[in-house]
Amino acid sequence: MVRWRSGTVVAVRRRWHGAVELDVEVGADPVRALAYPELVGLPQAGDRVLLNVGALVMGLGTGGYALVVALPDRLPPDPPVDGTTRDTGHLVKARYTPLQPIRLGVDEEASPHRSVMAAAESLDGLPVVTADLHSALPAVLAGIHADRPGARVAYLMTDGGALPAWFSRTLDGLRDHLAGTVTTGQAFGGDLEASTVHTGLLAARHVLHADVAVVAQGPGNLGTGTAWGFSGVALGEAVNAIATLGGRPVGSLRISDGDGRPRHRGVSHHSLTAYGRVALRPADLVLPDPMPDALAAAVDAAVRPLGERHRLVRVPVDGLDEALRASPVGLSTMGRGLDADHTYFLAAAAAGRHAATLLGTA
Repeated sequence: MVRWRSGTVVAVRRRWHGAVELDVEVGADPVRALAYPELVGLPQAGDRVLLNVGALVMGLGTGGYALVVALPDRLPPDPPVDGTTRDTGHLVKARYTPLQPIRLGVDEEASPHRSVMAAAESLDGLPVVTADLHSALPAVLAGIHADRPGARVAYLMTDGGALPAWFSRTLDGLRDHLAGTVTTGQAFGGDLEASTVHTGLLAARHVLHADVAVVAQGPGNLGTGTAWGFSGVALGEAVNAIATLGGRPVGSLRISDGDGRPRHRGVSHHSLTAYGRVALRPADLVLPDPMPDALAAAVDAAVRPLGERHRLVRVPVDGLDEALRASPVGLSTMGRGLDADHTYFLAAAAAGRHAATLLGTA
């Protein structure tokens, strides 16, 4: 059930691409709220807002905002075109939810990229890094640009976590360092919109002209602590899509000695399941080298069975710590920064470094 509240905006706080953070008075106390102006309009102090406070009440981490559902007394105007036509797109995302946005799909008839996408059949050997968590994106990017600073990198955001790309302050901070973002599936708000991971990959290669692509879900992944109940299983499906389209899948393993949960220490069960049981096509799975001795022994034992299908690649990490510390955005995963979960970020950066070595080798 949706937990509804009505409140009044008392202050406009931070703004970043596609989102506005607010203080909203609900009863006696203000709450932190988030609005997406493209969906509901731009709130101002004094506006009455309708809120969904479910994530806030539950105390969720990345999703712990009250979300603005509407400005009922000051509705935004309709788009400046006839809404009965498809001239500005008919790709409906978050379908049949109350705030379903209608976007222009990169390959639909009205798209300026239609002819390119209609002819696109192959990734032409494009290296594509797959990662479990959104927090890996800046680390992968740091690893790519450590050795190939001029490489064009596209990000494919899947719909396992946040649906609006606007939610991510990380993406806002990386806008000048990416060739573009493609939101796929039910996710929306990227520079390009795609209905599937397959069309998103083709758009990254043929519309954004990426040298390397990164596939990861938006922030706020879902996990139930069960063998199959986590949104990261889509990693294996992404590997299959990349290989089917003639790309080079590079798997970023989720490795940690800072996570307190046993199922995520060493190599996370998310990686072992996605690459070991869901991915049916081979990928290069990257191991950062060196790792602390005790962690290295546990990781080697965990990934050994994956070597029956995939290629295990050891990548030196010299210089990657400096590249990570120079990231244009702060590094954080599950509330842990670079020094608190160093190997996690090094593993992602090493995957980026390996992808960079594949440029021009296909």
